[in-house]
Parts: sequence; structure tokens; C-alpha cells
Amino acid sequence: MPKMKTNSSAKKRFTITGSGKIKRKHAFKSHILTKKTKKQKRNLTYAGAVHKADESNIKLLLNMK
Repeated sequence: MPKMKTNSSAKKRFTITGSGKIKRKHAFKSHILTKKTKKQKRNLTYAGAVHKADESNIKLLLNMK
């Protein structure tokens, strides 16, 4: 049986918190920032949690299930 491999793109994008939730970064913060408001850019800076519906798919990519 071959080794289970972690999806490389997923391991770069997601981290697991101590409580078991999956943390992610917001999109739309890399370029074309001139048309976005200060408030919008500031709120995109902070990390968010992955939605409950997507958690199982991401855990499969990270070999946690």
C-alpha cells in the first residue's frame, strides 16, 4: 500500500487550530486594490475560518480523515 500524500496546495493554504477548526486567508487582497475601500482591505487582512460544509473536503486533502 503506498503512502497517503497530503495535497501540497491545501497544506500551503490551510492551518488547523488547537480546537480543530480550519483557518484560511481571505481572497482578493493581492492586487487591484485601488477600487477597494480601506475598510474592505482591512477586513480581508484577518484570517477566517472555513465553513462547516467545506471542512470534510479539506480534511480529506490534508489527510486528517
